Amino acid sequence: MADVIFVVLRKVALSLGEGALEKIGKEVVEAAPFMTDFEHSMKQIEGELSILQAFIHQVSAQRAGDDRAFDAWLDQVRDVAHEVEDIIDEYTYLTAQAVDTSNFFKRKFHKIKNIAAWQKLPSQISQVEARIQKLAEMRNRYGFSVSELHRNNNLKLTNQLCLSDSAYLTDYSEIVGNVDEIGRLEKWLLEERQDRTLIAIFGMGGLGKTTIASSVYKNQRIMTYFDCHAWVTVSQTYQVQELLREIINQLMHERASVESGFMTMSRTRLVEVMQKKLRDKKYFIVLDDVWDKDAWLLLNYAFIRNNCGSKVLITTRRKDVSSLAADNYVIELKTLKYAESWELFCKKAFHALKDNICPETIRYWANKIVAKCQGLPLAIVTIGSILSYRELKDQEWAFFYNQLSWQLANNPELNWISKVLNLSLNDLPSYLRSCFLYCSIYPEDYKLKRKLISKLWIAEGLVEERGDATTLEEVAECYLIELTQRSLLQVTERNAYGRARTFMMHDLVREVTSIIAKREKFVIAYGDAGTAQVAHEARRVCIQRGSQTLNSLASSRLRSFILFDTEVPCSWIHNILSRLRLVRVLCLRFVNIEQVPTVISELYNLRYIDFSYTKVKRIPASFRKLVNLQVLDLRFTYVEELPLEITMLTNLRHLHVFVVHELQHRSLNYLSATKIPGNICHLKNLQALQIVSANKDLVSQLGNLKLLRSLAIMEVRQSYITELWNSLTKMPNLCRLFISACDMEEVLDLKMVKPLPDLKLFQLAGKLAAGVLPLIFYNFDKLTWLKIDWSGLKKHPISSLSHMLNLVDLRLNGTYCGEQLAFCAGWFPKLSYLQLANMDNLNWIEIEDGTLMCLNHLELFGLGNLKVVPDGIKYIRTIHQMYLTDMPEEFLGSLRGNEAPIVQHIHNIHIFESSDSQAVNKFCFVPYLATKLGPGATKYAPTHRGS
Repeated sequence: MADVIFVVLRKVALSLGEGALEKIGKEVVEAAPFMTDFEHSMKQIEGELSILQAFIHQVSAQRAGDDRAFDAWLDQVRDVAHEVEDIIDEYTYLTAQAVDTSNFFKRKFHKIKNIAAWQKLPSQISQVEARIQKLAEMRNRYGFSVSELHRNNNLKLTNQLCLSDSAYLTDYSEIVGNVDEIGRLEKWLLEERQDRTLIAIFGMGGLGKTTIASSVYKNQRIMTYFDCHAWVTVSQTYQVQELLREIINQLMHERASVESGFMTMSRTRLVEVMQKKLRDKKYFIVLDDVWDKDAWLLLNYAFIRNNCGSKVLITTRRKDVSSLAADNYVIELKTLKYAESWELFCKKAFHALKDNICPETIRYWANKIVAKCQGLPLAIVTIGSILSYRELKDQEWAFFYNQLSWQLANNPELNWISKVLNLSLNDLPSYLRSCFLYCSIYPEDYKLKRKLISKLWIAEGLVEERGDATTLEEVAECYLIELTQRSLLQVTERNAYGRARTFMMHDLVREVTSIIAKREKFVIAYGDAGTAQVAHEARRVCIQRGSQTLNSLASSRLRSFILFDTEVPCSWIHNILSRLRLVRVLCLRFVNIEQVPTVISELYNLRYIDFSYTKVKRIPASFRKLVNLQVLDLRFTYVEELPLEITMLTNLRHLHVFVVHELQHRSLNYLSATKIPGNICHLKNLQALQIVSANKDLVSQLGNLKLLRSLAIMEVRQSYITELWNSLTKMPNLCRLFISACDMEEVLDLKMVKPLPDLKLFQLAGKLAAGVLPLIFYNFDKLTWLKIDWSGLKKHPISSLSHMLNLVDLRLNGTYCGEQLAFCAGWFPKLSYLQLANMDNLNWIEIEDGTLMCLNHLELFGLGNLKVVPDGIKYIRTIHQMYLTDMPEEFLGSLRGNEAPIVQHIHNIHIFESSDSQAVNKFCFVPYLATKLGPGATKYAPTHRGS
């Protein structure tokens, strides 16, 4: 709850810092003199909200969810915070219109049109101030005070401990899976190592960390191996003295603590007592459910290092805590495999049936329920136990499955799941909690892309500044890393240089998070299971399907509007957008529209616009009004020229726009660059610019964009190279670069250009002077991804690239005119992806043993003279996928004949003809689209896109 106030306070601070009243001119101020008191009133509200935030932060973790009166009060606080946010955003909207001086008559019209809105603001502020006063009175009236916390702490702690105790009391004969993990843990505990060893079990809530720790703790062989042992649950609300007393009580094997005065001893004295007790003992201590490093730092001194071979085992949900373990003594638990999940579920749900076998009549729904649990033992055991006393009827099990979201929120028997998962959510700091709730806007099993979710968080104002040297995108990435370390998100894919590219939220974590996000009016996913309507108070909405059945989508309150439903008419979209005055995020990706709705130009608070993969052809000049715009995504559209007014959007951070013509990449013209007229020097906040058409003025202006990290530029001529490279060297953060010549005949001479040693991704398309790689290629030490297209090289390129030890992805397309390529031992030690395409003269590929030892994906495309399978492929045991497109019949014949043993270790070999464009797209282009734009792209991948 405090996170809502956190976001609103940041907005208030930003609005007060911008001095907007000074910018709107005399006309509006004279028409609305009461606005001169706005800043004073907002500063007072800011102070009140700050105090409320601090109070809620102290109290809510102990009371929320178990105290209905307190929860109702929190709802009131949330509503007031939302009202303040509405006032701030309305204020921003009106001031933006007031400073629009493009046309005298339009300015006068807006003045008259909005005067009523200006006049409403003082009364709205007064109402908010009155409500805040009443909230303070209610807080006192119902006794919501910090002092009462201490009286409830013992009860809360007891309830929290029950979650661990129930796992501690598990019947270990029913443990399924994690055999290797348990074996490794037992080995570590029994190994003869003299120094004290710290071991950690790490993973998300509900994976069975406590259960596994308890199973080895109670193992008789392990019990007798140590002189003494103790088990304590640390939890989020631990007190060091209490933990020390409990450990001493267990170590003494008697209740002598009262007589010995332990109950009144200071922390220092308790540490001394424990050190004395453990001085000559081989001890085994389990610290269950550790939430922060401080807990261990405080206990570390008590657990004396006595060289007796003692062991300390911690269980935790947090990766940073698990990193405390010695010499990587860490077990990271994963979800169960489906077969293991099914076995565990049947043991619980059908324990009364012979051999725990699921009846055929309900097998379909049982499978769907198990799949929904996604290998989370806690959910499998809890849901299985509940279903064990349900009738074995298809209709009843179907009803339970379809009502699972409701069950999680309302069924007391499933509270255990929600409480365990909620502990991680409640532990999040305010700045991180809103960002995590935002993730629930997407459908189940959706892969969250790092770049996309970061841009959305920033557009919503959820990411805080951390100094001039750090971008908001870098801060957002830190947020994502922290969420993975807290086991709330799982990394599902990494890019060529190891950064996380996509993340996924466990389905049940998403369910629980969605329930909270919906209750707090933070975000609602319409069309999702269990969501039949969009509440009027919702701040963010994602419409997944069935948009035209919506009864109402009223709300000027909406800040994010994301539309996944493509089957909607333009009139419906225009009608909805006309009511979204204060929206900041607008995503119409894949929607069937050809023109930009005119109303969008009036949405002054917009930070993020996504029209990617639509049929939009033109961006109106009126977009100049969107002065707050940070992201404009027009990838895979038909926009070939942007209006001059785009260069006025000085807050723009990411501009993506290009047209796709030909998917097979048979020429330089498979993509079409977009023209940007005018001077781009004012776009000083740009970090990504893709793909622009080069001209003499633009290549020199690029040097002013010193924050640029990613640049794609096409239609480059040799006469532009000197000026272009001069601009590139002025970009200290540039790490991704794509340069393409204007046509297949243009020769690019890069012999004299300066190196760009910090590049990590580089694509160069076009003929190179003298048919050799320029010397700059010897300075790409950090390069992880390289693509060279149609360069017409006469000299063997592989040896010239072999020094690139960090290269993970290499694509050579029409690169080489020679007949032979050789990969020598020791070359490309990290390469995972290799594409060799459209080299007509190539007839032999030599692969030595000891090269390409990490290769996972090999693609051979249009190598018309390669008649035999390279014998050296047999040495590369890591290849998982092999794609063969337009390869000669002799090559395919050898693949199926005598040379089949060469590739017998490759389990996935796909053979295509380029004429079968649908198949090629499915296996080659569609995965690229899904990675870049999301799963929706797979439905719209064309066989050919023209302008």
